[in-house]
Amino acid sequence: MKKTGMAKSDAKKLMGKMAAPGAAGFGNSDVTAIDRREQRKRDQALGLVPFAVKLNGSLVQQLQTLAKERELDLNQLVAELLAKGLAD
Repeated sequence: MKKTGMAKSDAKKLMGKMAAPGAAGFGNSDVTAIDRREQRKRDQALGLVPFAVKLNGSLVQQLQTLAKERELDLNQLVAELLAKGLAD
């Protein structure tokens, strides 16, 4: 194979790796993506259960703002607020 053919082959391999799902973008190679299956196992070990709800957009913005102010994960904030609301 000629040198140009090898370069084309290498470029195709590189493009395939960049387009692959879960591939890290440029500059993000040090960030490790957690596999969804592995994350689900971790959540189950902690006793967490997925619970989907539909909320008004303005309420979601308020929750996100409050989570940033308190430096909490959105899941932690919602769990805290629900626990307080149910305790009353």
